[in-house]
Amino acid sequence: MRSLIALQDRLLASLGNGDNALPFAARFAFAASLALYFFNSGLTKLGDGILGIFQPSLGAYAQIFPRAMEAASYDTSQLGVFHWAVVTGGTVAEFVLPALIIIGLFARLASIGMIGFIVVQSLTDLIGHGAWDDKAVLGAWFDRIPDGIILDQRMFWVLTLSTIIFKGAGWLSLDKLLNKSDT
Repeated sequence: MRSLIALQDRLLASLGNGDNALPFAARFAFAASLALYFFNSGLTKLGDGILGIFQPSLGAYAQIFPRAMEAASYDTSQLGVFHWAVVTGGTVAEFVLPALIIIGLFARLASIGMIGFIVVQSLTDLIGHGAWDDKAVLGAWFDRIPDGIILDQRMFWVLTLSTIIFKGAGWLSLDKLLNKSDT
């Protein structure tokens, strides 16, 4: 058994430790599978006109604060500055954080921000939209069914982003380019 493990280690030693390839692959996976998801979600929250990002749509409030909107009879003027700030901040985050991750600029901080965003998104789905009771949405770990939206899929999202947090941005990133110019 030890010989097989040693052979494996020798064969794969040329790959190195993945300090550049792994975070680049994580950024690529994020760009290929999640960036458009967040970008399109951000588009649904924009209000009318050129300053629509600062005047979120009715749907934006309904997505993020479903219970508060229902209590306010879907009249956003009955909500406070806190609600506006959260919706506007979330909308901006859906555009800015994925872009930063893709280009590899402040990729670690942007990944931390995205994980926070995913946690808030998941809690909103579970509490605000009542997904606690929907086993297909909630999912379960160790159940042989890998398609639960909250526990299964979002765990992989967080794993991908965690790779960037712990390993950096990797190849073809502005973080790497700018860091080299400092030395």
